[in-house]
Amino acid sequence: MVNLLLAVIYVAFISLGLPDAVLGAAWPTMSADLGAPVSWAGGISMVISAGTIVSALMSDRMTLRFGAGKVTAVSVALTAFALFGFSIAPSYWVLILFAIPYGLGAGGVDAALNNYVAIHYESHHMSWLHAMWGIGALTGPYIMGYALSAGQGWAWGYRYISILQIILTAILIFSLPLWKKRVSQPQTMETESSAGVPERSAAEGPAQEPSRKPLGVRGVLAIRGAREILIMFFCYCALEQTAMLWASSYMALGKGIDKTTAAMWASLFCIGITVGRLLSGFVTMKFDDPTMIRMGQALVLLGIVVMLLPLPQNLGTIVGLMVVGLGCAPIYPCVIHSTPTYFGEDKSQAIVGMQMACAYVGSMCMPPVFGLIAQHVTISLFPWYLAVFLVLMVIMHESLRRKCGGQGI
Repeated sequence: MVNLLLAVIYVAFISLGLPDAVLGAAWPTMSADLGAPVSWAGGISMVISAGTIVSALMSDRMTLRFGAGKVTAVSVALTAFALFGFSIAPSYWVLILFAIPYGLGAGGVDAALNNYVAIHYESHHMSWLHAMWGIGALTGPYIMGYALSAGQGWAWGYRYISILQIILTAILIFSLPLWKKRVSQPQTMETESSAGVPERSAAEGPAQEPSRKPLGVRGVLAIRGAREILIMFFCYCALEQTAMLWASSYMALGKGIDKTTAAMWASLFCIGITVGRLLSGFVTMKFDDPTMIRMGQALVLLGIVVMLLPLPQNLGTIVGLMVVGLGCAPIYPCVIHSTPTYFGEDKSQAIVGMQMACAYVGSMCMPPVFGLIAQHVTISLFPWYLAVFLVLMVIMHESLRRKCGGQGI
């Protein structure tokens, strides 16, 4: 039953990733059809991120009351509804309206499942689960690219993804008894993972949550090291979402690549993340979470440098995007997985919820800022923009290690 539940969680992570890269892949075509300026993609991204912030901040209270399984099922259903709304939207402002349930659903899945997996599973499971997100994020642009190349238009691309989300919602609803059985299992002794981090027993976390009260924003901010890890998440998602949203436009408008081809090549970033997380699952069996994060940051730097090299036939852009994706791969799952170890399992859901909220603030604010830079200055600043957030993320991680390294990993 435990393995079956893990498989269901894998499916949920696929559903979380499916729509994430679709807007960036489709926007060069969507903006022309809807008569919207190129920079207005940032407005949709901002509304989605605002919804995720709200649901992430509520995650501690909602998960405590309803459980991770129900929160996940309802959240995926909200996302399916929103994506179908995207597929029938006649104007930009209708897209904005449906972006609200999209964001609420995405944030609910993200916060509930990340904390659940961080408590109950080892680091390699977290990496592989986020690889499932990458498979979803990789599949989404290909579905959109198929719809565009077949002449069906971007609306059918969203419709296909909505249908897949509905199927995944049904799977999650039927899996709800598995979540209850896992909580009711008898407690077992802790075992050491290969990275030296205790593997949590089945009964830990949700079985103890009814006696716990929500921490709240002030309670989280008062914890030593919390501010650093929150800023890290802000920077990571600012970098990731800017790359995901603007890679296609950067190639089409900055490098002169055909729009349809750019939509397909933009998936290289997601390919890098997906392959990287599949590999990271094995590497985490040897290295601890902080080492994995540092390795990822080094790869992101290498990818940005490659993008700036004057290589022929846009080779630097293509290879650089994939390397940046490879570098992003271990950062997100390893930071999440280390959270209960740094701060304690009793505080982890509240902190993870705040992490998600700060991550989505980065997603909401920073891609639109680059949209303004692209429109009023030049889209060629794309690699340099990513580099700014990488540097700040490195500084915050090293500060976190200095403050909490002794009590953490």
